[in-house]
Amino acid sequence: MKMVLPLLFSLTFVGCASVPKANQAQSQQMKTLSTLAPEKAGIYVYRDNSMKGAVLKKDVWINGECLGEISRGVFFYKEVDGGKDYIISTESEFSPNHLSLPIEAGKFYYIQQKIKMGAFVGGAKLETVDETKAKDIISKNDMGIIGKCSKQKIELPKK
Repeated sequence: MKMVLPLLFSLTFVGCASVPKANQAQSQQMKTLSTLAPEKAGIYVYRDNSMKGAVLKKDVWINGECLGEISRGVFFYKEVDGGKDYIISTESEFSPNHLSLPIEAGKFYYIQQKIKMGAFVGGAKLETVDETKAKDIISKNDMGIIGKCSKQKIELPKK
């Protein structure tokens, strides 16, 4: 009982971060894409609906350009030119974390943002995920509005 009351009290002050979301029709359409324009590839970036890091929202960038601000239960979709290398980045505790991917035309790529423990505030990392698992999670998520970041551009790591 000594543990329950402080826990309940602290939960009353916890909220979930929210970000601007696309309309439901647009969100539904992006969840069910199955074909791409010639020479194009599709990149999905999402965060599952877990309570871990629920109060955090983090910017995501593709090649240093704002994709959007992501929170729990949100995904983004971006069609890009195939046959190029891309750097997908996420805001983290002290500096962005990056994931480099060679992107082939005609393919979809699924990247999950995961919240991790940090020294002062939760950080974030990015991982590629298989299509079946990603589609299941994305089907339950809402699409965020592209282009809304706290920082529109970031500097990429030197090669």
